[in-house]
Amino acid sequence: MLRYRGGEVRAFEVLLTRHRKPVYNFILRFVMDPALAEDLLQETFLRVIKGSESYERQAKFTTWLYTIARNLCVDASRRAKHRRAASLDAPSDPHADEEGAPTLLDRTADQKGAVDRSVIGKQLGERIKLAVEALVEEQREVFILREVMDLPFKEIAEIVGCPENTVKSRMRYALEKLREALDEYRDLAQAAQ
Repeated sequence: MLRYRGGEVRAFEVLLTRHRKPVYNFILRFVMDPALAEDLLQETFLRVIKGSESYERQAKFTTWLYTIARNLCVDASRRAKHRRAASLDAPSDPHADEEGAPTLLDRTADQKGAVDRSVIGKQLGERIKLAVEALVEEQREVFILREVMDLPFKEIAEIVGCPENTVKSRMRYALEKLREALDEYRDLAQAAQ
């Protein structure tokens, strides 16, 4: 980043190549929409370009980068808050036009007995995704930064702008809520192993 700020344009290509995929994955897990995630990724790197003159090496570049991405995700989440609720009668696949397509209620109520391992794994993965989506925003972002992006608590604290103990507390509450939300699927998880 310091080389890019100094006028070396190729240095930005290195930054983009190195960080594009992990930042996209972080954003996607936060907003759960591939098109929006791509837009926010582009906006993140545009802000890196615009902010290059003011960039100071006080923290790791990734901390600064993920802070930008996180702030954009929070803003997008706030804008979409009123549009977030989906009808249980709506097709579970938003791209399905079929009249008889399964609804969200059908998918939620699905409790098949004996199914093969890949189907169980897929169901469990969907349940975990829904449980993570249901977390309070502050807990979800800490969970994603820690468990998906594998960042240390200290760096997460810098990204979200709160004390490290608060980050650890949010992580503990997130794990407790996930444990509660997924407790009824314990047998399903053991069957998938």
